[in-house]
Amino acid sequence: MKIKPVAAMMCYAAFLSIPLCGAASDLRVSGGVEGDVVTVSPQAQQRVSFTDAWRAVVMSNDALAAERANVERTEHLQDAASDLFFPQITAKANYTRLDKPVEIKPSDVIGSMPAGDSIAGLAQMLGINPAKIDSMFTSQLTKRDIFTSSIRAVWPIFTGGRIMAAQDIAKGQNEEARYLLAMKQQAKFEDLSKFYFGVAMTQQVLMTRIDVEKGLKKHYEHAVKLEQQGQIAKVERLQAEASYDKARVERQKAERDMEIAQVALTRLLKLDIPALPSTPLFINESLPPMAAFIEKTLVDYPGLHILDAKKKQASGLIDAEKGKYYPEVYLYGNYSLHEDDTLAAKTAPDWAVGVGVNIPLMDNSGRSGKVKAAHSMVTQVNYLRAQAEQDLSVLVEKTYREAMQALEEYNGLSSSLQLAEENVRLREKAFSQGLSTSLDVVDAELYQASVRTQRSAAAFQYVISLSRLLAVSGEMESFNQYQQYQGLEVKS
Repeated sequence: MKIKPVAAMMCYAAFLSIPLCGAASDLRVSGGVEGDVVTVSPQAQQRVSFTDAWRAVVMSNDALAAERANVERTEHLQDAASDLFFPQITAKANYTRLDKPVEIKPSDVIGSMPAGDSIAGLAQMLGINPAKIDSMFTSQLTKRDIFTSSIRAVWPIFTGGRIMAAQDIAKGQNEEARYLLAMKQQAKFEDLSKFYFGVAMTQQVLMTRIDVEKGLKKHYEHAVKLEQQGQIAKVERLQAEASYDKARVERQKAERDMEIAQVALTRLLKLDIPALPSTPLFINESLPPMAAFIEKTLVDYPGLHILDAKKKQASGLIDAEKGKYYPEVYLYGNYSLHEDDTLAAKTAPDWAVGVGVNIPLMDNSGRSGKVKAAHSMVTQVNYLRAQAEQDLSVLVEKTYREAMQALEEYNGLSSSLQLAEENVRLREKAFSQGLSTSLDVVDAELYQASVRTQRSAAAFQYVISLSRLLAVSGEMESFNQYQQYQGLEVKS
């Protein structure tokens, strides 16, 4: 199986230092066969175990970092919602300029009295001039320039449940963000498994192609000697030569496939040199029952918890809209910090406290429609969750059966591999004795290569299916248990 170049475009390039599981400049198996010795070309590569690779993805992947930032954002919003129970305290300062000072005259005071006209008549009989009295006894209440400052506090003590609803919504948003991060981690775990073990598989395919090239080169050299001795016809030697040339082409193609797969893995890990897996392909003798994976998935899968968080938000929205039908009760207080030296300022109190009630009689926000919409959202989430549970059950069963099928295929090809190896040995011996044709030897070599490649592909499919099972069931941490303690290494 080849890792297509398109997959490499999903990764981002940068540098990250991660712990080495081997030397950073190992020799990479590559082209050319000299006699019976495979040549290797030195190329700086960084050996990385699957555990270290996963740690690097968790720490450095930009998509995961974005989800973590989203979690932090919702945490701050949740903290902000918890402050709604606290009083709101504000400091206020006002500067006002009037068109004229506010004054009060004795004539204005007398005129505002019920007996004002009688008093004014009596003053005239006594010869008292009202204008002179006004000029002598006029009081200035305020100046033209007025500056005041005060502290005001408002403390809600009953809001119809709207504050608690807002906090529930904020908590639901935070839970949704956390489970979104968990889902993104699961997706990246599956991506890493494909890229990492894709390179491991192409390594094995390359080694298989190198062995085929070595075998056919040896066969070609043998055919040349037999032709020179007149024991075989020229066409047999040509058949051996053409098969050897084709094997060399297939080996070069396998090299390119491995390089392409390495590009995807290297970019995912943000390394500046090609990454080389140190964890091999593996299989297990058996898997836990399928029911265990299904049960664990339906309990721990983050997507289901995301729907639960959305349901919590919808329920909070219902409570918030219902709260608009209830009166709002609050305490308030005001304390003057500064006041002008005027009569009005002296008569005003320095502080005041009280209780306020705000009763909604008519509301134009459409609260009844919003309550119904929130109820519909709860119903929608319930249906979505039921469907998600069905889909997850099908996904787990499908993946489990694919893993078992790959395991059966790998084990079932064991006898075929033994037959292929024995067939190559016998065909080579028969060819040297003139009892077999070159085509028989080539067919035996290619059949052996196909069996080895098919076993590698089956092991790769098993590991990918296993990683998907562990991801959706929230058991990614147990991957090392399956690989290191229970796994059987697959050799090419």
